[in-house]
Amino acid sequence: MLDKTFNPQEAEARLYELWEESGAFRAGAGGRVEAGGKPYSIVIPPPNVTGSLHMGHALNNTLQDVLIRFERMRGKDVLWQPGLDHAGIATQMIVERQLEAEGNMGRREMGRDAFIERIWKWKGESGGTIIGQLRRLGASCDWSRERFTLDDGLSKAVLKVFVELYREGLIYRDKRLVNWDPKLQTAVSDLEVENIEVKGHFWHFRYPLAPENGKPVTYEWPLFDEEGNPAGSETRDYIVVATTRPETMLGDTGVAVNPEDERYKPLIGKFVELPIVGRRIPIVADEHADPEQGSGAVKITPAHDFNDFEVGKRQNLEQINILNPDGTLNNDVPEAYRGMDRFKAREKVVADIEALGLLERIEDKLVMVPHDEKSKLVVIEPYLTDQWYVDAATLAKPAIEAVERGQTVFVPKNWEKTYFEWMRNIQPWCISRQLWWGHRIPAWYGPDGEVFVAYSDEEAAELAQKHYGKTVELTRDEDVLDTWFSSGLWPFSTLGWPDKTPELDRYYQTDVLVTAFDIIFFWVARMMMMGLHFMEEVPFHTVYIHALVRDEKGQKMSKTKGNVIDPLKIVDEYGADALRFTLVAMAAQGRDIKLATSRVEGYRNFGTKLWNAARFCEMNECVRVEGFDPAKVKETVNKWIAGEAERTSTEITEAIEAYRFNDAANAAYRFVWNVFCDWYLEFIKPLLMGENEEAKAETRATAAWALDRILLMLHPFMPFITEELWERTAEKGPARASMLVTAQWPARIGLGDAAADTEMDWVIRFITEIRSVRAEMNVPAGAKVALLIKDASAESLARLERHRSLIDRLARLSSVEVATEAPHGAIQIVLDEATLILPLASLIDVDAETARLRKELDKLEGEVKKIDAKLGNAKFLAGAPEQVVEEQRERKADAEAAIAKFTDALKRLEGAA
Repeated sequence: MLDKTFNPQEAEARLYELWEESGAFRAGAGGRVEAGGKPYSIVIPPPNVTGSLHMGHALNNTLQDVLIRFERMRGKDVLWQPGLDHAGIATQMIVERQLEAEGNMGRREMGRDAFIERIWKWKGESGGTIIGQLRRLGASCDWSRERFTLDDGLSKAVLKVFVELYREGLIYRDKRLVNWDPKLQTAVSDLEVENIEVKGHFWHFRYPLAPENGKPVTYEWPLFDEEGNPAGSETRDYIVVATTRPETMLGDTGVAVNPEDERYKPLIGKFVELPIVGRRIPIVADEHADPEQGSGAVKITPAHDFNDFEVGKRQNLEQINILNPDGTLNNDVPEAYRGMDRFKAREKVVADIEALGLLERIEDKLVMVPHDEKSKLVVIEPYLTDQWYVDAATLAKPAIEAVERGQTVFVPKNWEKTYFEWMRNIQPWCISRQLWWGHRIPAWYGPDGEVFVAYSDEEAAELAQKHYGKTVELTRDEDVLDTWFSSGLWPFSTLGWPDKTPELDRYYQTDVLVTAFDIIFFWVARMMMMGLHFMEEVPFHTVYIHALVRDEKGQKMSKTKGNVIDPLKIVDEYGADALRFTLVAMAAQGRDIKLATSRVEGYRNFGTKLWNAARFCEMNECVRVEGFDPAKVKETVNKWIAGEAERTSTEITEAIEAYRFNDAANAAYRFVWNVFCDWYLEFIKPLLMGENEEAKAETRATAAWALDRILLMLHPFMPFITEELWERTAEKGPARASMLVTAQWPARIGLGDAAADTEMDWVIRFITEIRSVRAEMNVPAGAKVALLIKDASAESLARLERHRSLIDRLARLSSVEVATEAPHGAIQIVLDEATLILPLASLIDVDAETARLRKELDKLEGEVKKIDAKLGNAKFLAGAPEQVVEEQRERKADAEAAIAKFTDALKRLEGAA
């Protein structure tokens, strides 16, 4: 006997263990692979070894699991390839903090080998927590194949890729600007930088014009009055530049003006004397300078600003790095600044400029400052260093063409534009990091700096011997590779490449990549480039980009806002199924998810509804019958439910295939709640309690069959409760051939009877219309109402007679009579050719109800008018956050739907007056 309620806290761990022990998740030998079953594979976006499950992970992995469970049930040879990313910076930070907290020596005192050993120990004890959390979510990965970006196989792949790309000229060493973390003293990727708006200043400095042939240089500066009208000019012997980072002026090597700016044309090619430093730097013409911004003149510091770096290359300006790796000023600045922290130096530069009488003004300004995205405390610095780079532009060309040709498609398609924009403007990819945790760069340096890239120390020594003609001492590069380098190989390195493994041959290319939009550049693009270059085939035919999970108001979740929803707490309270179904049901393409715990609670109630339906079937002896054929049932209601079940499974199948996850989930929801529970189980009660044993047996078998179909259709979304019911409902009757996880997805066999569908649809509409009117008119729930029917066809009257007991009970009718006209004060409902008449004068106060409805309509119309005023206000649309505008549109749509409903009700009342 089924328990009164489903207990997810008890069932989930038990069921997951059963799945794993059965081998259901294993590719090839595991699962329910049909003879000749096609391979279907997905690689998991590898979570960081340091990570814990957040709501983005929950959505991403739930969607993947829906696809995997669905295709497994369709008999495909399914591989969901799991694994972890070594997370270079994050992992090293954690272990360094642990060492500091324990009072131990730092990594540099420990030495590289001892420090790396300590990190491996941490990984063994504390790393990979998220894997257990994914299991709690129900993720059905093939855990027997779990990979790690630093395992031996993936390290072998990384080594081969680096060496081959280097030897092809696609990896090289160069001195360029990078994002630099002065605390960790390493280059970081754009993804590890978060621009935060802070209150800052715009300092306007005067740079004196340098004399020419011993004579001062001056020019005329136009003046304007307060209204912007010309007001003459003044003679200037300086040029004004502005900066948000005054300390960088110590590294200035030029001033740029726009070549079309008439004010500065006479100064192009002349020089200024850089204050404090005393260096002569040129005034150059470059379109980077915007005449409309500030003074129109821009200081150029090529070694400390990404835009300035490009200007410097165009104008052949000197690159002067003024910083040490720790963010202090180096020996290329005046002696008074050497060793000073960059922010202390900022204060001194401003004070010294002011003392020289060269501070024009200080302007308060909100500025975007790059920070370390993990701590958000360290300000990232553009920094000129020697780093290793990939020629991404060359690798990007085939990856662009592959999407243009449709070899890989993005869903939703609009993300292709984002992909193309980034790929067509791609910059060299900095792949080196000044860390110890990661794939060490396989490069060795000779005594004169000559570089030897090799597979091993021995090969490097051989290359050096050949180059120098003798044995020399080599020094290996200290740096490691960017984490994205190894994860860019993920779709084929996890399958055993560079070895020619059976798995590589069978499961590459993978079928779909499910990921968030923010790593299209950092991961998707790089997998495309690497896959095409080394496998000569795209790594996946589809990239499904899911939306963000926001809070119920549409705000992005963040710890600082205090609006983060912890998926593990949700699972603890409501169960994994409720969270999964909520996320899938709301995962509409291109629309962010506004998540509220009330939604999760609602879908938990949906699970309860399903459980109660199974208990109803059990109590009424609806037991599965071996060999039952739904195509041969005779009762109209059973023909109808069989057709509805097949139509729903078809709808779900088509929606999942098109990555319309919300449509699939909502189709399942409608069938379970509205069709099966609300209607079918009510319709069959008379049959189950009747005297016709043949009809009773057929109905019991049909109900059990339909419940099985529900469990099959719902399993990809709600795996735990469906598996539990699959097992428990087989305690009576024939044994199951398999667990639900490997059971066969409902096949289309041509169920459905047009006459039965039409008849049951008529019954449902009949009852629904009467219920709607009762609710609209505030008829007491317990009151039974007499019904008159006018102009009904013989067929309609026959249907009414066949289903009279159902209609009386579900519509709360006291009697049904044929009439030729409607009495005064009756409400009329048109149903096809017939008119249903409800004499409600004795049950409701028509005048009071009319007044109530008009009051509701006035209120709603007033609300729509206010919303229209907001949405018609350009200032509101420009200034309000997107989620606020969307909320107003949703409120308007809800109000308009209510207006339509109340208007119809009012018309009915007016017709009855």
